[in-house]
Amino acid sequence: MKLDPVVKKETGYIALWTLILSVLMEAVFLILRKWNLPVLFGNLLGGGAAIGNFLLMGMTLTRALTMEQKKAKMTAIISQIGRYLLLALAMVLGFKLPFLNPWATLIPLLFPRFAIMLRAIKGGEPAAADSVQTDIKAGDADE
Repeated sequence: MKLDPVVKKETGYIALWTLILSVLMEAVFLILRKWNLPVLFGNLLGGGAAIGNFLLMGMTLTRALTMEQKKAKMTAIISQIGRYLLLALAMVLGFKLPFLNPWATLIPLLFPRFAIMLRAIKGGEPAAADSVQTDIKAGDADE
């Protein structure tokens, strides 16, 4: 499956801000003298899961736009459940595995939200997920 250019662009935006915020988080751990390898590994897991979640959401919603409305809704719901389970798995691993710092795993899961809020504050163009959700809701009104 070819990746939609909008999904690619928006995932790049999320990945960039996740990287920036991850570096800042690592610096805070370093300043507090709490930095160690589990912080780095937790950050990698949490940041990777956050970016992967956003990418999967974009791919699913792009594909759902080509489907009949009821099938599209079901596809989006199933995708959301699956992505939440993957995020939950990352959190459980972060808290259970000794080579992962739980907080360094958990905090990066929030970075995409901060990136989206930052864009909204700056008045930039909406994220792909926002415009796709708007398109799906607009389709609901057509019935």
